[in-house]
Amino acid sequence: MKYIALVLLALAAVPASAERVKDLASVSGVRGNQLVGYGLVVGLDGTGDQTSQAPFTIQSIRNMLAKFGVTIPANVNPQLKNVAAVTVYADLPAFAKPGQTIDVTVNSIGNATSLRGGSLLMTPLRGIDGEVYGIAQGSLVVSGFGAAGKDGSRIAVNTPSSGRVPNGASVERAVPTNFATEPFIVLNLNTPDFTTASRLTDGINNIFGADTARAMDAVSVRVQAPIDASQRIAYLSALEAIEIEPGDAPARVIVNSRTGTVVIGSAVRVKPAAVAHGSLSVTITERNDVSQPNALSNGETVVTPRSDIKVDQPEARMFVFNAGVNLDEIVRAVNQVGAAPGDLVAILEALKEAGALRAELIVI
Repeated sequence: MKYIALVLLALAAVPASAERVKDLASVSGVRGNQLVGYGLVVGLDGTGDQTSQAPFTIQSIRNMLAKFGVTIPANVNPQLKNVAAVTVYADLPAFAKPGQTIDVTVNSIGNATSLRGGSLLMTPLRGIDGEVYGIAQGSLVVSGFGAAGKDGSRIAVNTPSSGRVPNGASVERAVPTNFATEPFIVLNLNTPDFTTASRLTDGINNIFGADTARAMDAVSVRVQAPIDASQRIAYLSALEAIEIEPGDAPARVIVNSRTGTVVIGSAVRVKPAAVAHGSLSVTITERNDVSQPNALSNGETVVTPRSDIKVDQPEARMFVFNAGVNLDEIVRAVNQVGAAPGDLVAILEALKEAGALRAELIVI
């Protein structure tokens, strides 16, 4: 309780732009784990795998039935249309205990057209170490659907070959962790920043005492913590409630070359520069003219090509960036000349090459 009281007293003078440690950093070692498995979805309405093109589905059926004492002759190739081979994956949360349930996602790996109406048979979910950490089974929830005609026409909404099973897997094994065995905990910043790491260290030391926290690098801050598990949980709760002011983001201009989206950070500045913006539009129209001779001239009808070329060059407009121009002024100046996203990218690239753009230009 004393930790929480100290934090509440310290928060009274926190600036409005401060953020909680919970939103800025995560505890090292407290993380989820990915699980994956291979299974079968049955009960489909003729939309399963075409077994002639997905032999692994038949092999899985043979192996499953053999475990129940059912043997399929080797010369018999069942043509099943209500079974689909699928991959199943899930995220195992940190500190998940045996008996708890988690959601699973199911995706077809064969040529099944839809998993709607199907049920996932018992599927072991394994971690990267090969151990089974969960068992999945249940009815699928599929948001998409598809329909096909005999002439080959087909329509699909969303993705009918993928679905989810809410609470479809039970946890069978807990992931071992050293959360309560070390005399300290490590907070990892979500965004590496030396300023934020320094302020986080100072914020913790101001509340819990000097040398409680020590910055290791731009990401990690090591904090002394109680050994007792219950005290450590209360201690972490108090740590997560501390609010600090993170460091300013670096000056960056992000350009998405596929969508034309341009994002300019608030820290972007421009040195004095003059920019002229104009565009040249050339339109070429091709057409054929028919020459028809007089009926008494014994001439021949001929087709002659004709090209019309039109050049449109609107008057270029120039605008000036003064020293220390901020984001609002940049956007206002560009909008005044009616620059499209592609033109804006060209202007920013030219400013960068001229050394007038004080920002990192990133194209994704």
